[in-house]
Amino acid sequence: MYCRSLLLVALFAAPVVGQPQQSDPTKLTLDRMFASDDFKGEDVPSVKWLEGGAYTTLQPSKTQKGASDLVRVDSTGKSEVLVAAEKLVPPGTKEPIAVHGYELSKDLDLVLIFTNSVKVWRQNTRGDYWAFRRSTNTLTKLGGDAKPSTLMFAKVSPDGTRVGYVRENNIFVEPIAGGPATQLTADGSERIINGTFDWVYEEEFFCRDGWRWSPDGKQIAYWQLDTRGVKTFTLVDNTSGTYQSLKTFAYPKTGERNSACRVGVVAATGGATKWIDVPGDTRTDSYIPRMAWAGNSNELVLQRVNRLQNAVDVMLADVTSGRTRTALTERDGAWVDVHDDAVEWVEKGSAFTWVGERDGWRHLYVATRDGTTVRRVTSGAFDVIRVAHVSEKSGHVYYLAAPDNPTQHYLYRAALNGAGTPTRLTPADQPGWHDYDVSPDGEFAVHTYSSFGRPPRVELITLPEHKVVRTFATNDALRATVAKLAQTPVEFFQADAGDGVKLNGWLMKPANFDPAKKYPLVFHVYGEPAGQLVVDRWGGRQHLWHLMLTQQGYVVACVDNRGTPAPRGRDWRKSVYRKIGVLASADQAAAARDLLKQRPYLDATRVGVWGWSGGGSMTLNLLFRHPDLYRTGMSVAPVPDMRLYDTIYQERYMGLPQDNSEDYARGSPITHAAGLKGNLLVVHGTGDDNVHYQGAEKLANKLIELNKPFTLMAYPNRSHSINEGKNTSRHLYSLLTRYLNDNLPAGPK
Repeated sequence: MYCRSLLLVALFAAPVVGQPQQSDPTKLTLDRMFASDDFKGEDVPSVKWLEGGAYTTLQPSKTQKGASDLVRVDSTGKSEVLVAAEKLVPPGTKEPIAVHGYELSKDLDLVLIFTNSVKVWRQNTRGDYWAFRRSTNTLTKLGGDAKPSTLMFAKVSPDGTRVGYVRENNIFVEPIAGGPATQLTADGSERIINGTFDWVYEEEFFCRDGWRWSPDGKQIAYWQLDTRGVKTFTLVDNTSGTYQSLKTFAYPKTGERNSACRVGVVAATGGATKWIDVPGDTRTDSYIPRMAWAGNSNELVLQRVNRLQNAVDVMLADVTSGRTRTALTERDGAWVDVHDDAVEWVEKGSAFTWVGERDGWRHLYVATRDGTTVRRVTSGAFDVIRVAHVSEKSGHVYYLAAPDNPTQHYLYRAALNGAGTPTRLTPADQPGWHDYDVSPDGEFAVHTYSSFGRPPRVELITLPEHKVVRTFATNDALRATVAKLAQTPVEFFQADAGDGVKLNGWLMKPANFDPAKKYPLVFHVYGEPAGQLVVDRWGGRQHLWHLMLTQQGYVVACVDNRGTPAPRGRDWRKSVYRKIGVLASADQAAAARDLLKQRPYLDATRVGVWGWSGGGSMTLNLLFRHPDLYRTGMSVAPVPDMRLYDTIYQERYMGLPQDNSEDYARGSPITHAAGLKGNLLVVHGTGDDNVHYQGAEKLANKLIELNKPFTLMAYPNRSHSINEGKNTSRHLYSLLTRYLNDNLPAGPK
């Protein structure tokens, strides 16, 4: 989805360190944000839950500089070192393995160490694995003669005796006690992918780890994708050598053929794969985005989604015969979301949980395994944002929701039988954004809390009391630094879009704001169904940049149009079906006009807009469709023509271009390029595998044809996030700041 880089900036971005802090603590500069430690937050431990509220985490080694010990911490806070860094020194070397990830067996004796990792599109999912046996203090490298950094998704078998992994698109099982690995698949290649996924499944369905041990450890279920027949796209790297290098990969654009996708089950000792009989042709009419064992070792549960993504079937598959039956169906006139928290087995395996929008709101349901009954658990005019935990022991479900304010997130608990009134567990005196990582027993959680302009606190709490056990990070120093900055309190507001539609927004004013003067207004936009911007939470470096603009004399505002994934009900989110780019830009323009009308201190002759990815597309649409309103726009990594984006994302919201070509054209900014009158900056990475630089060049051609002046900045070989390489982020935000200063003069009049 093309909002990914936009979401990254909501977290702490590690600055280039070593530069002196500027003398005035009230002022923000690009150097303070990008070349100092001034706004570096505290390190937060990554927790892996164990039983009874205990967890494991990595802590800096006291004896090995720069290395980590693996530590177990119990519910009282008492800790013990499970694996000291000095025990992870491979034979013939002097330095411990750098731990990029780890997994433990149930008895905590075997530890898989992931290291030497490399990025596969978005995440570092390929690397080397070592097995450390605590009882014998033995360290063994897995994969035999495998090339460096070629193993993926290693997992310990349920009995702790074997490890399975993906190696160069084939699946292997290797005994921990020693001996050769068993290769379970042999047809893996550049085009046939076993145990992981192609580009579009990873990007749009978040599919990466593509295989599962059966509960008894005797079988392995896995996805296979065959990209043969899928059209490819080539990225050109002109900077790494004397001659260009090419990177070609399967990328199905709208209306094109997808990879063939199927699910199979193979014995962990080897043998033939039994393929599951899922109706349809995944190259042309369907997808299989989710698969898991169905609470036992005899059946799988699959989610089959049709090509238009307006129908999902939850199917149970007999792994012996390969036959499937449908246990639940979900249909929608627009699209059906694929949820990660949808299926969890309850009632001794006779039923499962499901998240659906059957009454116009997103709620939790329980469906029987035989497909006869679907019972709603939560109810009311609100959305369940995310199911955090289902506890059959206590008879409750924990979920995130925001019944009264869609810009915030809070934790609630409700009875699994649907009786009674849900209880808000998040303290009433903590308005803002809360997230929870709940322990398997439902008695503890890692709680992260922030609000607009206030960095997060991270703590361990008990449930349902919400009592703080210990604090992982206060970020008090960062909060104090931010508090010293010259600023005015953020204002959350609602704008009138007409016909009774109210749009949520936030607005930041200059620190020395004078209501008798007029200020330039800069909008930050996104507007796609993949992301919500108007949220009451810490915004990291991007918030600081917006705050710097207010210090320069700009008013900065943001509005969420209809179609953004705010918890405002099904009709709100899906009103944009087949209207991407049309309804959203109309809402944004209506909100801008309403703000200008209601607030005389805003200068209607100095209105600007900027956005990244889907927000870059929105910026183009606003400049082209409403040139009388928006005078300057900065469009980063946009999609000027929706026909150029991938099948799964774009067709979900627009249908097939073969059936809907007029709406594709109507919603694409390039169609309306003749309307450009103001100042336009387009920024794009030439190595963007997600939103291709091809779109920027097609837009440039159209603007040249129309004799429209514009500025284009290409970042060589950078991806969609445009952050690779020394000083890249600093350079980009310097460019945006300079362009805004030059074309939309700052300060009051």
